[in-house]
Amino acid sequence: MDSKTRTGEVMAAIRQRIAGRVLGSGDRLPSIRSFAGTMGVSPSTVVEAYDRLAAEGLIRAQRGSGFYVSTSASTSAMAPLKLAEATAPLDRAVDPFWVSRQSLDADAAVLKPGCGWLPAAWMPNTALRRALRSLSRADDALLSDYGNTRGPLLLRRLLLSRFAEDGIQASPDQVLLTGSGTQALDLLCRFLLRPGDTVLIDDPCYFNFQALLRAHRVRIVGVPYTTTGPDVAAFEAVLAAEKPCLYITNSALHNPTGATLSPQVAHRLLNAAALHDLTIIEDDIFADFEPEPSSRLAALDGLNRVIRIGSFSKTLSSSVRCGYIACRPDWIEALVDLQVATNFGGPSPVAAALILEVLAGGSYRKHMEELRQKLVRTRRQTAERLQYLGIAPWHMPRGGFYLWCRLPDAVDSAELAQSALAKGVVLAPGNVFSVTQSAGAFMRFNVAHCQDPAVYGVLSGAIETLRTHHYHQT
Repeated sequence: MDSKTRTGEVMAAIRQRIAGRVLGSGDRLPSIRSFAGTMGVSPSTVVEAYDRLAAEGLIRAQRGSGFYVSTSASTSAMAPLKLAEATAPLDRAVDPFWVSRQSLDADAAVLKPGCGWLPAAWMPNTALRRALRSLSRADDALLSDYGNTRGPLLLRRLLLSRFAEDGIQASPDQVLLTGSGTQALDLLCRFLLRPGDTVLIDDPCYFNFQALLRAHRVRIVGVPYTTTGPDVAAFEAVLAAEKPCLYITNSALHNPTGATLSPQVAHRLLNAAALHDLTIIEDDIFADFEPEPSSRLAALDGLNRVIRIGSFSKTLSSSVRCGYIACRPDWIEALVDLQVATNFGGPSPVAAALILEVLAGGSYRKHMEELRQKLVRTRRQTAERLQYLGIAPWHMPRGGFYLWCRLPDAVDSAELAQSALAKGVVLAPGNVFSVTQSAGAFMRFNVAHCQDPAVYGVLSGAIETLRTHHYHQT
């Protein structure tokens, strides 16, 4: 291979990294010696390629420091970000975006056992209406002005008292309110990650973790999840081999499995994280569905390398969005600036005031107690009806509204989801939760949305059709 061809390959590799957002505006290019080793060429070839790219204006040289991506040129070189293409090899028809869109956009006639929230009739609507009436008499400033950058102090203090029930001791300067739980995670990804970093998630895990991480152009690695938390031996091996900088998980009532982290596993995870300088984000959105608090990484760690996030969309309202981040005070300071840059302040003052009004009232704890009891009965009834169809729960959770189930032999969950959608039923097939695509035989069911007998009729018919088709093929 001649030198001109080698130089062209190096130039093409740099262009591809810029187009794919692995290298962004102002980022430093790999050193000449290291990139020569990566490409298998001589340092002089890399020098020539960098010089040519600098002549084109795509990169710039900085004396004594190296080469950097040019601000204006990198923007024009970047390809539009297409998250759907980034999800390969998922089946696009039933990837995480498909599940989210079908659930969010479905009309009232569509049944949604695959969605991730409770039915509207199960929510504390009386308390919400009472709070809305109270807010209608509030000062004009609450209804019209921007909120402060951290969110209302009263709501942050109320959260601290609730954290204390989980064994987490913190101060108001360790809590930042955000526009939603998803925005809390997005802010942390912006703060902690750069394109090309490696992030560890559970396999299976909440599918929007994957979707959001792909938007941040990071490398995703999975660790198998068990009934007591991630497989510790696999977790330790991945940390040693892959060097991830971040781990994202649910400790309590894990999504989608419903499992709960054990104290033994929690301690080993934190020891491994300390050894490998790993930061952990613990999404605790399902905390209030537990009958009693279980082990929390944030409590054991003291909010040092563990960050707690959550929101109120599962227990109060998905329409009134507000989330939170709890972590080290110095990180909160940086996150405040980042939230101002991306959202010009914290959550909607009206949303935050509405949530504070409901949480501070006496009806919320009663609502959650009634909801937990209702879900105990509903989980049991749903599991029995699914088992009659040959759909077996992988684990019976101690709370929450998800059942992670194994389908009958020869039934693929993606094919089942496609078949059910044609009959007006939205399902959540296993592989949308699995970064390794190893959960094709599983399905997540939202038990609160499995009350209509039509759900089981559609499932029964679709399963029979798929098994018959498989039989004829074999």
